[in-house]
Amino acid sequence: MKKLKKDLLGWLCLIFVFIIIFSVYADIQTPNAPSPAIINEGSKAKAPTELHPIVKDKMEQLKEQAAKKQIKIVITDHLRTMKEQNMLYQKGRSASGQVVTYAKAGESYHNYGLAIDFALKNTNGDVIWDMEYDGNQNGKSDWLEVVALAKELGFTWGGDWKQFKDYPHLQMDFGLSIEDLQQGKRPGNT
Repeated sequence: MKKLKKDLLGWLCLIFVFIIIFSVYADIQTPNAPSPAIINEGSKAKAPTELHPIVKDKMEQLKEQAAKKQIKIVITDHLRTMKEQNMLYQKGRSASGQVVTYAKAGESYHNYGLAIDFALKNTNGDVIWDMEYDGNQNGKSDWLEVVALAKELGFTWGGDWKQFKDYPHLQMDFGLSIEDLQQGKRPGNT
């Protein structure tokens, strides 16, 4: 009887150790951030349906300040849905075209209403992405003049990134990382 109790106790201890090991392994394998699909379907912060009000206000100020310098800018992109982001991510991969982003759905500030993309409009009215164009003929690149204005307004420029340079991209992160946003944090409710 003593041997049976001892054997049973040994097996219970062994099972307990396996349960602990399995629990630790499961925690390591489970990501902390919910997937973008979960965010989109009712986590603590729903995906925004428009640009953040401060970003929108600063975007309008940027357009006005550029116009004062005789630079016409066009906002070519702003808030993107998760579906739109995934479609853009497929370009140059499973869809035709060149790679234009390395951010999947939920990995771009565009998905949270915190980023815009811009281009210039030349004297013919064509939308261009020419970083050397000097339409106001002041000897400076209109593109870089817009970037300087944007930075003064608090935007971060994708052209300053070390890896993938995204020259049309401007964003305001409000001190939040993509991981913070994926976890449902938003400017003003961190």
